[in-house]
Amino acid sequence: MNRILNRMERLMRRLAALAAIGLLLALISAGEGVTSSDSFRGVVTRVRDGDTIEIGEIAIRLQGVAAPELRDPLGREAGEAMRRLVQGRVVECRPDGSRSYDRIVAVCFLEGRDIGAWLIGRGLARDCPRYSKGRYREIEAAAAARTAIASRYPLPRYCKVRVRRLVSDEPAGTRG
Repeated sequence: MNRILNRMERLMRRLAALAAIGLLLALISAGEGVTSSDSFRGVVTRVRDGDTIEIGEIAIRLQGVAAPELRDPLGREAGEAMRRLVQGRVVECRPDGSRSYDRIVAVCFLEGRDIGAWLIGRGLARDCPRYSKGRYREIEAAAAARTAIASRYPLPRYCKVRVRRLVSDEPAGTRG
C-alpha cells in the first residue's frame, strides 16, 4: 500500500511541475515580456472586430487602422472578413511600443502581407493618419474610388492629425 502511495505522490509532483511549466509558457506567450522591439508570431485564437485580434491571451490592436465597431455600418462585415482571413492562422506582429486599453498596438502580417492594408484595401476600414503617418493613404484612396467606406464610415476623431495652434502675436481680446 505504501508503495502505491509513494508512486502516486511522485506522479502528483511531476504533474504539478508540468502544470507550473505550462503556466510559465502560457504567461510568456500571453505577452508577459513583450517589448516594443519584440516581434512575435502566433495563432490567432479570436477576432474581436475588424481591427483587434488575439493571439492566445494577447490582445492586439492593428496600428494605424480604424475599422468600424461591430454595431456601426460595415462593422460586422469588417469583423467577419478579418475572422475569415486570420482565425486559426499564424500571424507575425511587430509592436510599436504603445498600448490601447488592454491591447498591444502592432502592425501584423499574414504570410508577409500587412493585415491592415488588406482590410483597408477592401474598403472595410480607414487609414488612421494620426497613428499610421499616412502609411495606408494610397491604399485607402484606391478603395474609396470603388467602395463606399468614406461615406458609410467617417474617419473617427481620434484618427485626425492634431494641429497645434500657435500663440498669436495679437494682444488679448482683439480676436473676433
